[in-house]
Parts: sequence; structure tokens; C-alpha cells
Amino acid sequence: MLTIVPINFRQACSFVRANHRHHGPPQGQKFSIAVAENGLLVGVSIVGRPVSRHLDDGKTLEVTSLCTDGSANACSKLYAASWRVGREMGYQKMITYILCTESGISLLASGWVCEGLAGGGNWNKPGRPRVNSDNQQPKKRFAIRTRSPL
Repeated sequence: MLTIVPINFRQACSFVRANHRHHGPPQGQKFSIAVAENGLLVGVSIVGRPVSRHLDDGKTLEVTSLCTDGSANACSKLYAASWRVGREMGYQKMITYILCTESGISLLASGWVCEGLAGGGNWNKPGRPRVNSDNQQPKKRFAIRTRSPL
């Protein structure tokens, strides 16, 4: 049985470093939560401000990292719980990005909607140097929001 449990940022980052297929942990967070099965940690969700400054309106959060060990339904449980916590904190929208090669079935099962292609490419620009990401392929952005408009 999957159970949502508390976790601190350091522990969540450690889980991401050990288990994520293609990303390291994010720089910061608003909150992190975890899911356990029979007392064993099987996944984490790290939620923060939107990475894109254009989407950082003070009413939107982003799941910046979601990582599991592959346990059935762990992703859906974390996405749904992340939204419940964010909504209770007063946020009106939550977004996340997945690779185009990923199905998004866990997001759809949790009530999220695909907003289309977004992201990808190299963030390293003249006058604004950045470290190149290993994941420059296009992404799909998913979102969930309260019923009231932003």
C-alpha cells in the first residue's frame, strides 16, 4: 500500500541523485513529499517556483523533480498529493515538464492536462552563460489548476 510521507529537501535530493534516469536534483524548493510502500521510500516529489520566469506569477508552482523506483502508481500518487498540498497553500496552478518520449499517463490519471510542446534547447546564450543540460530535447508541459481563473 502506497502512503504519502514527509521528507526534507536534502533527503529528497539524495533520492533523486540515486534514482532519476536523466536529471539531477533542482536548486531549491517550496516543499517536498515522498511516497512509501510498506515503510520503504519508493518516490519523491520536489515542488518549487516555475523555472521559467515568464510563468512565475506568484500563483503557480512547478513540480521540478518527480522520481520513483518504478513502483506501480507511485508517480500518480505523488502528482495528486503535490497538487493537493500546493492548492492548500493557496496556489492556483501547478505545472511540470516531461520528455516527449514519456507518455504522461501518470499525469493524466491525476487530472493534469497537456498544454503542448514547451522547453528544450540550450539555455546558454550570449551575455547569459549557462551550463549545457544533457536534456535539450523538446518537452511537454502539463498543468492542473483550480476551477477559478487565475
